Amino acid sequence: QQAIAARLDTLEDKARQVTEHLEAIQADAERLLAVRFREAIADAPYRPMAEVAPLVRREEAINLEGSYPEVGIRSFGKGTFHKPPLHGAEVGSKRLFRIEAGDLLFSNVFAWEGAIAVAQQEDTGRFGSHRFITCVADRRLASAEFLRYYFLTDDGMEKIGKASPGGAGRNRTLGLEKLMAIEVPIPSLESQQTFDTLQAKVAELKAKHAAIREANAALVPATLERVFSATS
Repeated sequence: QQAIAARLDTLEDKARQVTEHLEAIQADAERLLAVRFREAIADAPYRPMAEVAPLVRREEAINLEGSYPEVGIRSFGKGTFHKPPLHGAEVGSKRLFRIEAGDLLFSNVFAWEGAIAVAQQEDTGRFGSHRFITCVADRRLASAEFLRYYFLTDDGMEKIGKASPGGAGRNRTLGLEKLMAIEVPIPSLESQQTFDTLQAKVAELKAKHAAIREANAALVPATLERVFSATS
Protein backbone atom coordinates (compact mmCIF):
# COMPACT_ATOMS: atom_id res chain seq x y z
CA GLN A 1 0.00 0.00 0.00
CA GLN A 2 2.84 2.39 0.86
CA ALA A 3 4.51 1.67 -2.47
CA ILE A 4 1.25 2.34 -4.34
CA ALA A 5 0.71 5.58 -2.39
CA ALA A 6 4.26 6.73 -3.16
CA ARG A 7 3.80 6.05 -6.87
CA LEU A 8 0.48 7.91 -6.87
CA ASP A 9 2.15 10.88 -5.15
CA THR A 10 4.87 10.85 -7.82
CA LEU A 11 2.25 10.68 -10.57
CA GLU A 12 0.30 13.56 -9.05
CA ASP A 13 3.48 15.65 -8.78
CA LYS A 14 4.35 14.96 -12.43
CA ALA A 15 0.83 15.95 -13.48
CA ARG A 16 1.17 19.21 -11.55
CA GLN A 17 4.53 19.91 -13.22
CA VAL A 18 3.00 19.36 -16.66
CA THR A 19 0.17 21.78 -15.85
CA GLU A 20 2.61 24.43 -14.62
CA HIS A 21 4.73 23.97 -17.75
CA LEU A 22 1.71 24.43 -20.02
CA GLU A 23 0.64 27.55 -18.13
CA ALA A 24 4.14 29.03 -18.49
CA ILE A 25 4.13 28.37 -22.24
CA GLN A 26 0.72 30.02 -22.62
CA ALA A 27 1.82 33.04 -20.59
CA ASP A 28 4.84 33.43 -22.90
CA ALA A 29 2.57 33.15 -25.94
CA GLU A 30 0.23 35.83 -24.58
CA ARG A 31 3.18 38.15 -23.92
CA LEU A 32 4.41 37.59 -27.47
CA LEU A 33 0.98 38.49 -28.83
CA ALA A 34 0.91 41.68 -26.76
CA VAL A 35 4.37 42.71 -28.01
CA ARG A 36 3.52 42.00 -31.65
CA PHE A 37 0.24 43.90 -31.33
CA ARG A 38 1.95 46.97 -29.89
CA GLU A 39 4.43 46.84 -32.77
CA ALA A 40 1.62 46.55 -35.32
CA ILE A 41 -0.26 49.60 -34.06
CA ALA A 42 2.76 51.73 -33.16
CA ASP A 43 2.31 54.20 -36.03
CA ALA A 44 -1.19 53.20 -37.14
CA PRO A 45 -3.91 55.78 -37.77
CA TYR A 46 -7.17 55.56 -35.80
CA ARG A 47 -10.58 55.50 -37.46
CA PRO A 48 -14.11 55.31 -36.01
CA MET A 49 -15.92 52.00 -35.86
CA ALA A 50 -18.68 53.47 -38.03
CA GLU A 51 -16.19 53.49 -40.92
CA VAL A 52 -14.23 50.36 -40.08
CA ALA A 53 -16.88 47.89 -38.85
CA PRO A 54 -20.39 49.33 -39.05
CA LEU A 55 -23.45 47.87 -37.36
CA VAL A 56 -25.29 45.20 -39.39
CA ARG A 57 -28.69 43.86 -38.25
CA ARG A 58 -30.32 40.85 -39.93
CA GLU A 59 -33.67 40.67 -38.22
CA GLU A 60 -35.49 37.37 -38.65
CA ALA A 61 -39.21 37.11 -39.34
CA ILE A 62 -40.47 34.65 -36.71
CA ASN A 63 -42.42 31.59 -37.81
CA LEU A 64 -44.46 30.17 -34.93
CA GLU A 65 -43.58 26.65 -36.13
CA GLY A 66 -39.90 27.44 -36.63
CA SER A 67 -36.84 26.63 -34.54
CA TYR A 68 -34.25 29.27 -33.66
CA PRO A 69 -30.90 28.10 -32.21
CA GLU A 70 -29.29 30.90 -30.23
CA VAL A 71 -25.69 31.89 -29.65
CA GLY A 72 -24.20 33.44 -26.52
CA ILE A 73 -21.00 35.39 -25.80
CA ARG A 74 -18.76 34.50 -22.88
CA SER A 75 -17.19 37.27 -20.84
CA PHE A 76 -13.42 37.87 -20.65
CA GLY A 77 -12.88 37.22 -24.36
CA LYS A 78 -13.66 33.52 -24.11
CA GLY A 79 -15.63 33.30 -27.35
CA THR A 80 -19.13 32.17 -28.22
CA PHE A 81 -21.26 29.29 -26.97
CA HIS A 82 -24.46 27.66 -28.17
CA LYS A 83 -27.82 27.83 -26.45
CA PRO A 84 -30.73 25.40 -26.95
CA PRO A 85 -33.04 26.37 -29.83
CA LEU A 86 -36.14 28.40 -29.16
CA HIS A 87 -39.42 27.26 -30.69
CA GLY A 88 -41.14 29.99 -32.66
CA ALA A 89 -44.06 30.05 -30.23
CA GLU A 90 -41.58 30.68 -27.36
CA VAL A 91 -40.01 33.72 -28.97
CA GLY A 92 -43.01 35.95 -28.29
CA SER A 93 -42.18 39.63 -28.75
CA LYS A 94 -38.44 38.95 -28.62
CA ARG A 95 -36.54 40.17 -31.68
CA LEU A 96 -33.96 37.79 -33.13
CA PHE A 97 -31.07 38.64 -35.43
CA ARG A 98 -29.19 36.15 -37.60
CA ILE A 99 -25.45 35.69 -37.03
CA GLU A 100 -22.91 35.03 -39.78
CA ALA A 101 -19.32 33.79 -39.51
CA GLY A 102 -16.90 36.69 -39.19
CA ASP A 103 -19.33 38.99 -37.39
CA LEU A 104 -17.77 41.03 -34.59
CA LEU A 105 -20.16 40.48 -31.68
CA PHE A 106 -20.73 42.53 -28.54
CA SER A 107 -23.09 41.81 -25.66
CA ASN A 108 -24.55 45.23 -24.96
CA VAL A 109 -24.90 44.41 -21.25
CA PHE A 110 -21.58 42.66 -20.65
CA ALA A 111 -19.22 44.14 -23.25
CA TRP A 112 -17.58 46.07 -20.38
CA GLU A 113 -16.70 42.63 -18.94
CA GLY A 114 -15.10 41.43 -22.17
CA ALA A 115 -18.16 39.76 -23.74
CA ILE A 116 -16.77 40.42 -27.20
CA ALA A 117 -16.20 37.72 -29.82
CA VAL A 118 -15.92 36.89 -33.50
CA ALA A 119 -18.59 34.51 -34.78
CA GLN A 120 -17.13 31.22 -36.05
CA GLN A 121 -18.33 28.97 -38.88
CA GLU A 122 -20.29 26.84 -36.41
CA ASP A 123 -22.17 29.97 -35.29
CA THR A 124 -23.49 30.70 -38.79
CA GLY A 125 -27.28 30.68 -38.94
CA ARG A 126 -27.73 31.00 -35.20
CA PHE A 127 -29.48 33.96 -33.62
CA GLY A 128 -28.87 36.66 -31.05
CA SER A 129 -31.39 38.84 -29.28
CA HIS A 130 -31.58 42.62 -29.46
CA ARG A 131 -28.92 42.61 -26.73
CA PHE A 132 -26.38 41.51 -29.34
CA ILE A 133 -24.54 44.17 -31.31
CA THR A 134 -23.35 42.77 -34.62
CA CYS A 135 -20.67 44.60 -36.60
CA VAL A 136 -19.13 43.60 -39.91
CA ALA A 137 -15.56 44.67 -40.61
CA ASP A 138 -14.84 46.31 -43.95
CA ARG A 139 -12.33 43.81 -45.31
CA ARG A 140 -10.58 46.55 -47.25
CA LEU A 141 -9.65 48.15 -43.92
CA ALA A 142 -9.68 45.70 -41.06
CA SER A 143 -10.12 42.15 -39.85
CA ALA A 144 -12.67 41.23 -37.19
CA GLU A 145 -10.10 39.18 -35.25
CA PHE A 146 -7.71 42.13 -35.11
CA LEU A 147 -10.47 44.42 -33.85
CA ARG A 148 -11.56 41.85 -31.26
CA TYR A 149 -8.03 41.68 -29.90
CA TYR A 150 -7.83 45.47 -29.68
CA PHE A 151 -11.10 45.75 -27.78
CA LEU A 152 -9.84 43.21 -25.23
CA THR A 153 -6.66 45.19 -24.52
CA ASP A 154 -6.59 47.65 -21.62
CA ASP A 155 -7.02 50.57 -24.03
CA GLY A 156 -9.93 48.92 -25.84
CA MET A 157 -11.69 47.90 -22.63
CA GLU A 158 -11.32 51.42 -21.28
CA LYS A 159 -13.10 52.77 -24.36
CA ILE A 160 -15.82 50.13 -24.08
CA GLY A 161 -16.25 51.03 -20.40
CA LYS A 162 -16.69 54.71 -21.24
CA ALA A 163 -19.24 53.76 -23.92
CA SER A 164 -21.15 51.68 -21.33
CA PRO A 165 -22.36 54.19 -18.73
CA GLY A 166 -24.34 53.25 -15.65
CA GLY A 167 -23.87 51.10 -12.57
CA ALA A 168 -22.73 47.50 -12.35
CA GLY A 169 -24.10 44.49 -14.23
CA ARG A 170 -27.08 44.92 -16.49
CA ASN A 171 -27.29 48.64 -15.79
CA ARG A 172 -24.12 49.15 -17.84
CA THR A 173 -25.34 49.10 -21.42
CA LEU A 174 -23.07 49.63 -24.41
CA GLY A 175 -24.58 52.39 -26.54
CA LEU A 176 -24.71 51.87 -30.29
CA GLU A 177 -23.77 55.43 -31.17
CA LYS A 178 -20.99 55.44 -28.58
CA LEU A 179 -19.60 52.17 -29.96
CA MET A 180 -19.69 53.48 -33.53
CA ALA A 181 -17.77 56.57 -32.40
CA ILE A 182 -14.92 54.58 -30.80
CA GLU A 183 -11.70 55.06 -32.75
CA VAL A 184 -9.65 51.92 -33.37
CA PRO A 185 -6.10 51.48 -34.70
CA ILE A 186 -5.95 50.49 -38.36
CA PRO A 187 -2.47 49.41 -39.50
CA SER A 188 -1.97 47.94 -42.96
CA LEU A 189 -3.98 44.85 -43.86
CA GLU A 190 -0.70 42.96 -44.22
CA SER A 191 0.22 43.79 -40.61
CA GLN A 192 -3.23 42.74 -39.41
CA GLN A 193 -3.11 39.47 -41.32
CA THR A 194 0.36 38.66 -39.96
CA PHE A 195 -0.89 39.29 -36.44
CA ASP A 196 -4.06 37.23 -37.05
CA THR A 197 -1.90 34.30 -38.20
CA LEU A 198 -0.03 34.51 -34.90
CA GLN A 199 -3.35 34.73 -33.02
CA ALA A 200 -4.55 31.57 -34.78
CA LYS A 201 -1.38 29.69 -33.84
CA VAL A 202 -1.75 30.71 -30.19
CA ALA A 203 -5.40 29.65 -30.23
CA GLU A 204 -4.39 26.27 -31.66
CA LEU A 205 -1.75 25.93 -28.94
CA LYS A 206 -4.34 26.71 -26.25
CA ALA A 207 -6.74 24.11 -27.65
CA LYS A 208 -4.01 21.44 -27.56
CA HIS A 209 -3.06 22.42 -24.03
CA ALA A 210 -6.68 22.26 -22.91
CA ALA A 211 -6.89 18.68 -24.19
CA ILE A 212 -3.64 17.77 -22.42
CA ARG A 213 -4.84 19.35 -19.15
CA GLU A 214 -8.12 17.45 -19.36
CA ALA A 215 -6.30 14.14 -19.85
CA ASN A 216 -3.83 15.10 -17.14
CA ALA A 217 -6.60 15.83 -14.64
CA ALA A 218 -8.17 12.43 -15.31
CA LEU A 219 -4.89 10.51 -15.00
CA VAL A 220 -4.67 10.13 -11.20
CA PRO A 221 -8.38 9.25 -10.69
CA ALA A 222 -8.17 6.71 -13.53
CA THR A 223 -5.03 5.19 -12.02
CA LEU A 224 -6.70 4.96 -8.61
CA GLU A 225 -9.68 3.23 -10.18
CA ARG A 226 -7.42 0.67 -11.89
CA VAL A 227 -5.54 0.05 -8.64
CA PHE A 228 -8.72 -0.57 -6.64
CA SER A 229 -10.19 -2.71 -9.42
CA ALA A 230 -7.06 -4.87 -9.44
CA THR A 231 -7.05 -5.31 -5.65
CA SER A 232 -10.78 -5.92 -5.18
